[in-house]
Amino acid sequence: MSTFNFSKQTNFYKGKVRDVYTIADKYMVMQVSDRISAFDVVLPRPIPYKGQVLNQIAAQFLNATKDIVPNWMISSPLPNITIGHKCETYPVEMVVRGFLTGHAWRTYKSGKRELCGVALPEGMKENDRFPTPIITPTTKAHEGHDEDISREEIISRGLVPKEEYEQLEKYTLAIYQRGQEIAKERGLILVDTKYEFGKRDGVIHLIDEIHTPDSSRYFYLEGYEERQTKGEAQKQLSKEFVREWLMANGFQGKDGQQVPEMTDEVIKGISERYIELYENVTGKPFVKEDVSEADAVKRIEEELAKLGV
Repeated sequence: MSTFNFSKQTNFYKGKVRDVYTIADKYMVMQVSDRISAFDVVLPRPIPYKGQVLNQIAAQFLNATKDIVPNWMISSPLPNITIGHKCETYPVEMVVRGFLTGHAWRTYKSGKRELCGVALPEGMKENDRFPTPIITPTTKAHEGHDEDISREEIISRGLVPKEEYEQLEKYTLAIYQRGQEIAKERGLILVDTKYEFGKRDGVIHLIDEIHTPDSSRYFYLEGYEERQTKGEAQKQLSKEFVREWLMANGFQGKDGQQVPEMTDEVIKGISERYIELYENVTGKPFVKEDVSEADAVKRIEEELAKLGV
């Protein structure tokens, strides 16, 4: 999809996979594209319906958690578009982990027993459940990798005031618990995820996407305990399969490495996996929606007009 241009537009930001339009310095129009990134590289070909999958999962979970914390979303007038309030973002991402997996496991395996200032228990193995969920924040990087940081550093460096940071922690654990409860109903485990927060009129808001396969990791609940007992790999539901395909074909985002050829068959396979993710996570059948650019602009402008812009 090409770049839009709205009458009251005051800013435009093109991210790896999303285009964000600021309207009248008050509202945001977020277009979740079909672009896909891995290892901090945008891959050469888009994945059909990926934007719709991510946008609609996020909208469902924003609605399902708005009784816990206000969020930025006003409406989602199109399958891959969300319109919401512009918030002043906090410069940290709240990563919450219920299980020893991914980055936490790699840290643990290297012999370290602390991550982002949080002590990790002895005697754990990969994909074991933590006694209680842990928060391992990162700094937000516009370019390159986010970096691990402790709550003490966040507060001492003045990135977030102490009282507000403690409130972010409470919100993070409450939203994660809600996400785990919903996942369990779908036969899934919400393993780990990340949240971003901002402020509007002095009030903390949840922003960005939540509980999508690009920002979260899910395991299948059935057979989890048995696989752990046997030391087998867990069945995952996340974007990890894309990274695994790239690594199997010799690409990890390092200098001099070439992205393997993304054939029509590969693209179709990834698209089908995203649709499968959607249906598993939401419990709803996926309905493919194709909207012309002219119709998209018209519907977005109509929504903005309702907001008086």
